[in-house]
Amino acid sequence: MSDEQIYAKCARRLIPFMMLLYIVNYVDRVNVGFAALTMNRDLAFSAGVYGFGAGAFFLGYSLFQIPANLILEKLGARTWIFCILLAWGAISASNALVTTPASFYGVRILLGIAEAGFFPGMIVYLTYWFPHAYRARLVGIFMAAIPVANIIGGPVSSLLLQLDGLAQLHGWQWLFILEGAPACLLAFSVLAFLPNRPRDAHFLSAEEKATIVSRLASEDSAQHQDFWPALQDPRVWALGVIYLGYSAGAYGVQLWLPQIVQGMGFSTLATGFVIALPYIATMIGMIVWGRSSDRSGERIWHVAYPAFLAFGGLVVASISGSDLVTFLALGFVLVGCYALQGPFWALPPVILTGTAAAGGIAFINTIGTGFGGFMGPAIVGAIKDATGGYAAGMAVLAIGPMLTGTIVLALGRAMRAPRPA
Repeated sequence: MSDEQIYAKCARRLIPFMMLLYIVNYVDRVNVGFAALTMNRDLAFSAGVYGFGAGAFFLGYSLFQIPANLILEKLGARTWIFCILLAWGAISASNALVTTPASFYGVRILLGIAEAGFFPGMIVYLTYWFPHAYRARLVGIFMAAIPVANIIGGPVSSLLLQLDGLAQLHGWQWLFILEGAPACLLAFSVLAFLPNRPRDAHFLSAEEKATIVSRLASEDSAQHQDFWPALQDPRVWALGVIYLGYSAGAYGVQLWLPQIVQGMGFSTLATGFVIALPYIATMIGMIVWGRSSDRSGERIWHVAYPAFLAFGGLVVASISGSDLVTFLALGFVLVGCYALQGPFWALPPVILTGTAAAGGIAFINTIGTGFGGFMGPAIVGAIKDATGGYAAGMAVLAIGPMLTGTIVLALGRAMRAPRPA
């Protein structure tokens, strides 16, 4: 069996299951945006309260990123991902118990802590199985779970909100309960379907395992194997700032998009279906752009172009007086923000391996998703309270992807990825 066939075999076995887990993960992370369509009214939450609470998830998320990935490296992916799913499913469902701003903030922070190790853990996990030439496209396919989660989650969340009054519960309470349960159930499937590393994979022959180990070892030219020395490399910090710019723009749009669309005159039920439309384009963009990056072996411009596309979309959304133009512009923001994911996450393993990769990838995601994910929604909420609209908030968010594109180009030659064989 050729190398290509071996990696295709691993991808067929692992990627669909990883995507399923990430779809559930992302639904539980952002379903608060749909719950807010009625929750804010029922609990008398202002835009500022909701924006801070939506972003508070990322405070907890940033606190536990690095410890969680170091635990994964020591404990193994199978056991650790099982624990993560079980915890986040239970906490996500407990959002149904929220009654005050303080309890809303607290549950969101706890949910962030519970989910912190999943995404960076999965990025590290892919480096255990696939060489450089495959990573951008596979990260892109894996992260296509984000638009799929919104394509599925938007309509489903809107339908669940229609359960308002059933068993004396609000529709948003049913949303949290029923969308938190799948994570708890899927946790047990992790024990059966997620081997720690290739050497533990029952679906591979001894020869296939040896081929994977040999190929990865031959490509391992990373400069850092230990975590603490890796933190002294300015490129690691630069990658974190690059990802922060993306995250602020992406989450600032994503967690407010249901309310923006509803404000255009759509009903609560219709909002979920309308929002699914730009995510279809986003899913296609992620897969196509990741494949393009792997075919060319180029990463830097494959991060910069989508970042500038997102910047342009936010600028247009901030100055447009047309609901249709604003909606289309925000669709381009989502396409740009998520298309850069595959090429971006192919960059850290160029300089990081082993424990340095586990801790370094978590550190990059802490700066990026942790702080950027908090800043984006909170900024939009605060500005909306002050101005009564979203335009100024979109203009401020545009700074994020502009920085992403500019800094990644400045990093340039310092982050040259090996070209595919």
